Amino acid sequence: MTHFNQNDFQFDPVRLLEQQAQVVEPKLRYRGGDVAAWQTRLKAKLRELLGLDRKPVQRCDLDVRTLWKREHSHGFIEKIVFASEVGYQVPAYVSIPHRTKRPMPIFFCLQGHSSGMHNSIAVEKEHEDRPIEVDGDRDFAVACLKRGIPTICIEQRGFGECEDGRHGTYRGCHNPSVLAMMVGRTLLGDRIFDIDRAIDYLESRGDIDMSRVGVMGNSGGGTASMFAGGLLDRVTHVMPSCCFSTFKASIMSVNHCMCNYVPGLLLYAEAADVAGLAAPKPLVIVNGDADPIFPIAEARQSFDQLKAIYRAAGAEDRCCHVVCDGGHRFYAAQAWPAMLGMMA
Repeated sequence: MTHFNQNDFQFDPVRLLEQQAQVVEPKLRYRGGDVAAWQTRLKAKLRELLGLDRKPVQRCDLDVRTLWKREHSHGFIEKIVFASEVGYQVPAYVSIPHRTKRPMPIFFCLQGHSSGMHNSIAVEKEHEDRPIEVDGDRDFAVACLKRGIPTICIEQRGFGECEDGRHGTYRGCHNPSVLAMMVGRTLLGDRIFDIDRAIDYLESRGDIDMSRVGVMGNSGGGTASMFAGGLLDRVTHVMPSCCFSTFKASIMSVNHCMCNYVPGLLLYAEAADVAGLAAPKPLVIVNGDADPIFPIAEARQSFDQLKAIYRAAGAEDRCCHVVCDGGHRFYAAQAWPAMLGMMA
């Protein structure tokens, strides 16, 4: 009888998948030619992978309700709830600076894995009249108010007020992510759908400049911003933070949360391709050079590929990479001047 050493065998399925990821060549990567035609093909495939075109996701009446409205030192903040699809409602803050001309530009502010959207307006989650200090420049709406920029901060599914707290140590995004996959949906796709529905709300207001609807966020909020910027035509300006590298070096090599994963995505596209779907829209990519989960070397390589897409679209000057000294956070002082220059 032959005796084998257990070390002679390969029992690690993660290592196998990581190795396979390194040799996968995405079928719909941009390889030159007509950018618009390539975007049409990849958008259709990406919508399919995200489950965005699959029933039972159906638009319904928004049924917008105001929960409260308060004055802020730099403007007004209103908390609303609107219906995104049958059986699901989205809470949001709308902040309007003092002395804002109508129609107004507006930016979506999307939090990542945190206690929720309350960080964007720098208040306690349970007591929204109590201010708090928010680190990492994640008080997105407050920073926008100070710059005279109106915002809408929606709570992303699986985060904050919309997280699932019923399953022990799992993060709130885990259960809705895996359950969505079982019915042909993805949590990321559902988040993009909510952004799209929030744009329906903005359009219904009558005081929004629909030619200047931006989306920004950090980490999980940055990921939703990047995908929404490429897939939603009504989004006009895009500023994703700490979510950009390559899928092979980040999503496939780091223990991320479930909501980052889209079944089959790497077979068709890399991160530069997803971001490139936004071309020729103004796009500011933000990275920290010490971010451990979105490696900066691959982020720089990926941006070079993204720049090539924008160059082919005749919009090279509308694509900017802001790399800052530090880790996984937003960098308002460096990012906003780049975006405001493009908005002007």
